[in-house]
Amino acid sequence: MSKKIAIIGGGNLGTAIAEGLISSAFIKPDQIIITKRNIETLKPLAEKGVLISNNNAEAVQYADWIVLAVKPFQIKEILENLLPYLDKSRHTLVSVITGVWIKDLQEIIGNEFTIFRAMPNTAIAIRESITCICKYNASVEQETYVGNLFNQLGKTTFIEEKLMDAATVLGACGTAYAMRYIRANIQGGIEIGFDAKTATLIASQTIKGAAELLLTRNTHPEAEIDKVTTPKGCTIAGLNEMEHQGFSSSLIKGVIISYKKIINDM
Repeated sequence: MSKKIAIIGGGNLGTAIAEGLISSAFIKPDQIIITKRNIETLKPLAEKGVLISNNNAEAVQYADWIVLAVKPFQIKEILENLLPYLDKSRHTLVSVITGVWIKDLQEIIGNEFTIFRAMPNTAIAIRESITCICKYNASVEQETYVGNLFNQLGKTTFIEEKLMDAATVLGACGTAYAMRYIRANIQGGIEIGFDAKTATLIASQTIKGAAELLLTRNTHPEAEIDKVTTPKGCTIAGLNEMEHQGFSSSLIKGVIISYKKIINDM
């Protein structure tokens, strides 16, 4: 299978994908071509060997895998212009465009292409994203390749497309929820005596370590909580007070409200 990749859209997400793929040595730099109207901002990638262009058609003709990383309002015009150059027997499309469904792409290019829809989050910039992926008309080989591709940028999970809105809340909005918790923890740390810099370090590394415990050990959060919760101890006192103040219920309600907002705005 050819590994030449065209990234249509050299914004923050497109460049993060390119950077991650070459820094992980998943692909050679000259096997990637990335496009943007103003290619001056892509010069740092060019210096690393990535091909850059302001011509989407040129990029599509070069590559076999097409990553669509443009704004939602741009996709219809871009795909209509690319349609003469797309070959269903050669090209596989991977869309990372928020809110654009596979059926939306099919309305423009037809339903004979293999299409993946992927939703990374902002941690893709440091190769720590969780990327949720769904597929249409894909072989096992193609699915494996796309999974491996996004695994270079964090972790992946394949889901049904009907869960993509829910994945947006849990995996993308969830970044903001986690940041808000960290911020509150920092504020609490300052109140009990730490300076802001030290409190930020302790709070951030603690959250990172807690997440790695779950990912590495594949345990339930309550199992890890039990390990640090001693009878009559300070941890259980703090946890119980948070629960009395509605910590878990407010977080759950926030997730549900965010999800309803997406559904109602469709």
